[in-house]
Amino acid sequence: MPQDPPAELTEYSLSALLTPPASPVEPDDFDDFWGATFEEFGTGLVSWETTRELPPTATHRISEIRFRSAADEDAAAYVMLPHTLGSAPRGLVVGHGYGGRAAPDLDRVPDDTAAIFPVAPGTHAGTASRFPALPDEHVLAGIAHRDTYSHRFSAADIWRAATVLLEMVPAAAGALDFSGGSFGGGIGAMALPWDARFRRGVLDVPSFGDHDVRLTRKCTGSGEAVRQHLLRHPEDRPVLDYFDAAIAARRLRLPVHVTAAVQDPAVDPRGQFAVYHALTGPRRLSVRAAGHLPGEIGELSDRLALQAGIDFLALPDERLA
Repeated sequence: MPQDPPAELTEYSLSALLTPPASPVEPDDFDDFWGATFEEFGTGLVSWETTRELPPTATHRISEIRFRSAADEDAAAYVMLPHTLGSAPRGLVVGHGYGGRAAPDLDRVPDDTAAIFPVAPGTHAGTASRFPALPDEHVLAGIAHRDTYSHRFSAADIWRAATVLLEMVPAAAGALDFSGGSFGGGIGAMALPWDARFRRGVLDVPSFGDHDVRLTRKCTGSGEAVRQHLLRHPEDRPVLDYFDAAIAARRLRLPVHVTAAVQDPAVDPRGQFAVYHALTGPRRLSVRAAGHLPGEIGELSDRLALQAGIDFLALPDERLA
């Protein structure tokens, strides 16, 4: 007899995923917490310096920089600036999945766009950090208190990277977008509601959506480390409600495109769709056959999701009404 697939490979019914779930219960002071976090880390100047120039492309100059992280340590970022800036350039802040990044994603940046790729605290091999690099450790760092949790600083560094980019290219201030997937998608959902400088957002297979649901299922991603930790330390569970991407998404008023998968061993699809359902502003949904899967189907899903996000950010404003 054929065996049932493991829980993490469950392929969910699309009709079920498209049915809005009950909204997760949020802390009474959620807005106060994030408003104070933005006031502390998202306003004012951010110091930065270029550390090296990287080989350019036909359209962009590329450099690696260090900027001062919300964690009060140096953070790395990669910057792509067009060789020729038009009269109305676009700006793009790009998040990353767990595991960090060692280079920018060249195929994500259109010719007219200036982009910054911040690396979350602890996830860059070339910068010292109090946060561990391994995903299963990073996701637990500081989890005992909302003020010390690693995700707080990862979200705040999205704002700080935006400040650096807009200092480099002030003309992009009217067209600053965000794009992030997996870890970066969930962190982006947490960061975007509080920063009015952002015009649009793209969240691909966003993590950290609806913890009450995602913690009920085994997964191959960092969520499994959290699930196992909470079995031993249930007292830490309330902290996660301040870092729930679906709760944060209720505050999003800017246009957002979500790509969510019906099958994903690393990020529970029900949590991904919960982020989409929580959105209250203009929104678009693309459905992926799979997320975080190796092989041909996974690679095709990644390419289609990337192009859907690029197309969304390029749409004229009147197409988003």
